[in-house]
Amino acid sequence: MSLLLDRRRAGVLLHPTSLPGPGPRGVLGADARRFVDLLAAAGFSVWQTLPLGPVDQSLSPYQMKSAHAGSTDLIDPADLVSRGWLPEAMMDADAPTRLRACYQHFRSQASATDHAAFDLFVQQQRSWLLPYSLFEHHRRISGGQPWWEWPEAIRQRDPATMTSTLAQGRDSLRSIAFEQYLFDLQWQALREYARSRGVLLFGDLPFYLDLDSVELWWHRKLFRVDPAGRPEAVAGVPPDYFNAEGQLWGNPLYDWDAMRAEGFRWWVDRIRGQLHCFDLLRIDHFRALESYWEVPAGAATARDGRWRAAPGAELLATLAAEPGIGALVAEDLGSITPEVRALRDQFSLPRMLVLQFAFDGSPQNPYLPANHVANAVVYTGTHDNDTTMGWYTSLDAGTRARVDACLASTPGDMPGALIRAAYASAASLAVLPMQDLLGLGSEARMNRPGTPSGNWGWRFGWEQLDTGLADRCRRLAVLSGRA
Repeated sequence: MSLLLDRRRAGVLLHPTSLPGPGPRGVLGADARRFVDLLAAAGFSVWQTLPLGPVDQSLSPYQMKSAHAGSTDLIDPADLVSRGWLPEAMMDADAPTRLRACYQHFRSQASATDHAAFDLFVQQQRSWLLPYSLFEHHRRISGGQPWWEWPEAIRQRDPATMTSTLAQGRDSLRSIAFEQYLFDLQWQALREYARSRGVLLFGDLPFYLDLDSVELWWHRKLFRVDPAGRPEAVAGVPPDYFNAEGQLWGNPLYDWDAMRAEGFRWWVDRIRGQLHCFDLLRIDHFRALESYWEVPAGAATARDGRWRAAPGAELLATLAAEPGIGALVAEDLGSITPEVRALRDQFSLPRMLVLQFAFDGSPQNPYLPANHVANAVVYTGTHDNDTTMGWYTSLDAGTRARVDACLASTPGDMPGALIRAAYASAASLAVLPMQDLLGLGSEARMNRPGTPSGNWGWRFGWEQLDTGLADRCRRLAVLSGRA
């Protein structure tokens, strides 16, 4: 069991983009600190987020362009003004314009101490920051084209061409690195503030990466793509009760032989980088560490795929031997085999328990509160589920009656009944989506898997919090031993 789950805790699931604030989405500023204050006052000691990396137009935090970089959309402009690095008149400019102005102002106005701190960040993060800066530089000068459409010399990272870029594009590369410095500066400040209030940060690690990512451009030999970057096979999941064609995700697959030959260094560096930001980390799609669904490139659906073994035990043993890498949680939802459970338990990784999945009538259902275990994280629902109110109102009458009977609740007692079940669970950590704390319906759902638009945009407002919320949550935390 993770040392962070050595006692009972409660937490809240909220992505920073869902925070209130004046801009188009939440940022790492005053509202984030106010949210930490709310958590502390309400007896919560964990804040869980979604991945923090750069996103594309879908806004999905799971469409990863980099395994290390942070989303510059989360940078708080008010903090930059207060540091004297951004003119106040630029506060309302769009993010790219604002960041360019900030870099120019920093370059000419910042103190020697500030410049030294930036230089130290560049030096310490060089292994991922240099490839990312080159990648983002070429994306910008190409008008956002994917890397496989770049000129051949850039696509293949010709040494002479890369050297020329480093010389001629130095200012652009430094400005991109500076954006990442700002993100890291603000995130680490928020993390320290959370620690001062007794709140730990819980992150999420997407299993796969986008084809159009810096990793595929820079570390191509670690993925199953041809020299031109075309995938030989892609990721997905097989047909099931819910989807007769399966799900064709299209992400390139890892070349596990190449990963093994390098001692899984890429994975070690990736997870260590995330634990620089978080106290606890969930491995999404954990089952692919035991075996993964391989779909031939060009297949119309995932139906034509097959299972392939993965060296999960070797990788996890390598991670376990690394100092400071022990705070991992297995996302083991979906169709999980005995082999996947054995891999999870071999390394004592906490599992996930989702209460919305508990009420199919089977007494053996692992999500049923009576079957919960301590080495686990229990949720009312996740970012991919409907809110508890939306879920409950959509149930058929028979299932609703079963839920009420199992929870000894009445029809008007949602989401409170499911929240109390999470607090009472044997699981060491209970996590509640913010939408459930606010009692919101389906209109507040964060994501509808399989739908390409209309997701990831939900935000709450401070006016939605009633004055008794923190006290009610703290009482539950005290009664359940989670305070």
